[in-house]
Amino acid sequence: MTIGPHTVDTPVVLAPMAGITNMAFRLLCREFGALHSQDDGGLYVSEMVTTRALVEDHRESWRLVTMGEREKPRSVQLYGVDPVTVRRSVEMLLERDKADHIDLNFGCPVPKVTRRGGGGGLPWKTELFTRIVRGAVEAAQGVPVTVKTRIGIDDDHVTYRDAGLIAQEVGAAAIALHGRTVVQHYSGDARWEAISDLKELVTEIPVLGNGDIWSAEDAVRMMDETGCDGVVVGRGCQGRPWLFADLAAAFAGRPDRIRPTLGEVAATLRRHAELLVEFYGDEGRGIRDLRKHVAWYFKGYPVGGEMRHRLATMESLEDLDRKLGELDLDSPYPGAAVEGPRGRAGSPKRAVVPEGWMDSRDLTADHAGRLHEAELDTSGG
Repeated sequence: MTIGPHTVDTPVVLAPMAGITNMAFRLLCREFGALHSQDDGGLYVSEMVTTRALVEDHRESWRLVTMGEREKPRSVQLYGVDPVTVRRSVEMLLERDKADHIDLNFGCPVPKVTRRGGGGGLPWKTELFTRIVRGAVEAAQGVPVTVKTRIGIDDDHVTYRDAGLIAQEVGAAAIALHGRTVVQHYSGDARWEAISDLKELVTEIPVLGNGDIWSAEDAVRMMDETGCDGVVVGRGCQGRPWLFADLAAAFAGRPDRIRPTLGEVAATLRRHAELLVEFYGDEGRGIRDLRKHVAWYFKGYPVGGEMRHRLATMESLEDLDRKLGELDLDSPYPGAAVEGPRGRAGSPKRAVVPEGWMDSRDLTADHAGRLHEAELDTSGG
């Protein structure tokens, strides 16, 4: 897969996930991806960071876009709604030598983002979308800028075709499509046929597919069925960073798959803990961050509710080691119980966008005047 000047053996991108894909998790996924690949088995993108927060020099936001020495290429995802702010944030990233690849988020379905015109609701305003992407591409001066979006706001307000053609026209290096609408959030099935449609329409830049990739076999099947140039993996790797080893092997045509025993899962969780402590520079904060991963790691394994609760309230590395030592570490891979969807799928939700937003694809003066509010609740990532 080639994105601008960057070519990776494995056509896979780790999707940005808020509170998940920090440096620690990215490094863990890279370690597994490198097991069956000459490089690190794909691209690994940072958590979403708001352009406003970077321009206002928020310390936490700049920490989130700071990469480890091993992270090459350095992929940063930005969320912004104002063309001037987006452009300036890209300039600052380059001035401070923080990125080798920039991804723009136009797919977030979270109401606090869409209710002010951001995320998955923004491509409906085609001129605004065009100005943002073009400005980022111009400011990047050859550093590849990619776009991630959804099918649309709902089935009556579809945006992906226009978004793909605009991204191609203004010089984006690739476009990724999550095969759901904003209304769907993560419910139901991803509509891979939309990815096929976009691939037929957009022919000059890579088209990446996203949605319902729970295994290496799913990724290969998506590419076979849609013709897309690569895949974006999000919830499927939660608690399973070894999925990137499976993906690298599958795309290399090898049958190797990691099917970890409970002991191997525990060792991976412990490695994740070490990386989090190193990332935060604070053992307590790193351990608290790890707690949310416990249920994902032990999904399907014979770890009872009481032990899961105890692990989810761990206080230190020593406490973690003590509790992991109580598990039956010889328990084998449980098979189907571990496979399939992960994370919260939820149910379809009403599209929360500014009043009158969907009445026209043009940006009204009122909506334009309120766009500055769209990043207030998401500053700092």
